[in-house]
Amino acid sequence: MNLRKITDIKVLPGFLLSVLFDNGIRKTVDCKPYFKFPVFEALKAEHAFEKVHNGGYFIEWPAYEIDLSSDTLWSDVK
Repeated sequence: MNLRKITDIKVLPGFLLSVLFDNGIRKTVDCKPYFKFPVFEALKAEHAFEKVHNGGYFIEWPAYEIDLSSDTLWSDVK
């Protein structure tokens, strides 16, 4: 498995993330579908969602112990 590294992440309106991968491709990820899972409930508040952190091979919301892998973000894109 060849994991893609995340080199940049930007929060966009509407619970979207703009994710730049190490291959130079930037994709938009809609995080709203994750809200149906109880673990993501805290991120429905914009101030919480905006505290996303780039971990390289994952993104995380450390205060809520929530993360998503770079492979998940790569496959769940528009």
